[in-house]
Amino acid sequence: MELANRDARTPSVSRLPLDAPLREEILAAHDVALANDADGYDDPATGLFVFTATYLGTRDCCDLGCRHCPYCN
Repeated sequence: MELANRDARTPSVSRLPLDAPLREEILAAHDVALANDADGYDDPATGLFVFTATYLGTRDCCDLGCRHCPYCN
């Protein structure tokens, strides 16, 4: 599957709506993980581990709707 044409910081609004609670904190946690070359981060909203777009880009898309999936729009 081909990578979608969008930057790695911005998840699809279908996976993280613009009005999502803690959206800015979630994006900040993603940015920190990207800056540290980490595979993911603990989601501030749920406490669950979320993979970064960079990590997901090294794998095939699983079609599970990952928040930062670089393959899905």
